Amino acid sequence: MQYRAILTLIALMGSLCCSTLASAQAASTPARTSARGDDAIVEMNQAYRKGDRKRLAALLPQARGHLLEPWAAYWELRARLEEASPAEVQEFLTRFAGTYQEDRLRNDWLLLLGSRRDWPAFAAHLPLYRMNDDREVRCYALALQQAQTGADVAAEVLRLWYAQREADEGCLFAATQLHAARLIKNAAVWQKLRLAVEANRPRVVRVVAEGLMPKTAPQLTEVMDNPARFLSRQSTAPVRGTQELVVLALIRMAANDADAAAAMLEARWSANLNPEERSWAWGVIGKQAAQRLSYDALDYFAKAADRELSDDQLAWKARAALRRGNWKQLLAATAAMGDEQRQDAVWVYWQARGTLALAKTEPERQAARKLLEQIAGVRGFYEQLALEELGQRITVPAAPAPLTEQEREAARSNPGLARGLAAIALGLRSEGEREWNYSTNLHVRGGMNDRELLAAADLACQNEVWKNCINTSERTRGVVDLAQRFPMPHKDAVLARASQIGLDPAYVYGLIRQESRFIMDARSGVGASGLMQLMPATARWTAKKLGMADFNPQRVTERDTNLAIGTGYLKMVLDDFSGSMPMAAAAYNAGPSRPRNWRGQTGAPTLEAAVWIENVPFNETRDYVKKVLANTTSYAALISGEPQSLKARLGQVGPRDANLQVNADLP
Repeated sequence: MQYRAILTLIALMGSLCCSTLASAQAASTPARTSARGDDAIVEMNQAYRKGDRKRLAALLPQARGHLLEPWAAYWELRARLEEASPAEVQEFLTRFAGTYQEDRLRNDWLLLLGSRRDWPAFAAHLPLYRMNDDREVRCYALALQQAQTGADVAAEVLRLWYAQREADEGCLFAATQLHAARLIKNAAVWQKLRLAVEANRPRVVRVVAEGLMPKTAPQLTEVMDNPARFLSRQSTAPVRGTQELVVLALIRMAANDADAAAAMLEARWSANLNPEERSWAWGVIGKQAAQRLSYDALDYFAKAADRELSDDQLAWKARAALRRGNWKQLLAATAAMGDEQRQDAVWVYWQARGTLALAKTEPERQAARKLLEQIAGVRGFYEQLALEELGQRITVPAAPAPLTEQEREAARSNPGLARGLAAIALGLRSEGEREWNYSTNLHVRGGMNDRELLAAADLACQNEVWKNCINTSERTRGVVDLAQRFPMPHKDAVLARASQIGLDPAYVYGLIRQESRFIMDARSGVGASGLMQLMPATARWTAKKLGMADFNPQRVTERDTNLAIGTGYLKMVLDDFSGSMPMAAAAYNAGPSRPRNWRGQTGAPTLEAAVWIENVPFNETRDYVKKVLANTTSYAALISGEPQSLKARLGQVGPRDANLQVNADLP
């Protein structure tokens, strides 16, 4: 149904789509979507992924006039961009002016020009680059700006450089140039090395050391390979270069054994590091201990000055304080965060809770209430919790005014949206989603306002491209169409299956929305498949437990098979965790053994589930559980038409009961 609907849409658009391909292409040329043209596009995509330049060139004529011709032309030129002439590049940019592919190729070309140090050509193309979201391009631009004007760009270069997880050339080049000009100090380079060691990025450590601090490279190799041995060989005399290497070795050591690193720091190095170095080392040790849910984490953080800690370390200090019920330390950690992080809903909510817990006066309670009012709503996990703290429940907000036919037509006639849907219909999901996102993005040519986003989301919904429907609708700011954000495909099948095995259908929908965005043939990088993203081994095990004698792994992406196995497994997990939705969601994402360990041993404190969730060590799982539970609450409001409580679904999480039987075989 999806493919046919999209082809119908394309046919109705006719010459309207093609008119954007630029003056070299006649505006009246109809968009072709013949089977032959479709096959050529798909085959070209495969050839591009294989780097088969000859096949790309041979197939390109068959893509002429096709709606997805800009993609075909992009793949053919991108595959040989390093050998292409500036004239060829300019011809492409002119021919496909205004398209995502034009901007995508300009991005690629700017990176190549920067790596070649062709600054006149780089400067000529940069003002025409609309996407403007590539850190490497931005770093090249900043380096050029500094060289031409002497502008102080060091702070922005460092921000971009620190944010890059890999050793990308653009920001490394800019940092190297500014370091050589003494505009970036050695302390900033050591900071980059700390971040790279903490993130376990040995290649970044090596590249940065060789490029900016070559004399330290041999010692850094030993730091990365055997930090304990490196530390044992060093004198405790305070020598600047050695002190920084010691900090790096302690960071490396803490990744494997935070307690051993703490003991080493306390016994040998604490008195010989300066306050900033000492605080950073304790901050890393505290973070590693907090991620292991150690009771000692907050004590380690107490040895550091909050003002010297990174936002990431402060977030883990706040989480450790939550586990200990230490509201004073939580508020100290959030107060030290940068403005952007402190204003995130998660920390606004916990600031409010901490302020309420310690409040002794009415003005203090009013200050907490104002914090909650800043974020309260139906949009997400902490927004819903804030709403409940203010004494309200989660309800379906009033729907926005219906879309007009003119608004729907504007979405239907948007060439980028049409190409995005057509690419997805041909199985080119990555390309289609990128073009769709580009076409709706707020920073491209003014972007779309809320009404235009609703119309674009509606177009995706009508074509059953649910991921684009949901993600586009979620970007509206002034209005919320909850039914659009939380669609219910396969409603009869989901409700029937949930009722059959005693599952809350809102929980099933909340999980599917997060797992696959209702993409039937979704496949993750680790091999999970279908609506409920089942791993092959889990699917086989569950099918056997359910008595599905006719189970075939090839059927795992079929709707009914996937729903039967996925809901069956979810019910087993939920039962294994005594009905705890947060722990079951964590188990579904990270495997049952991990949340069993995260709940703690006998004697561990019983926590409200929101505290337990916030302390989940894996970023992906922590985010996943929040979203599944918030999704569930929204779906429950839509399905029932009644006010809902997220808190009621959270409950509490206590330590493992040694006498409670668990399903040890549960994968």
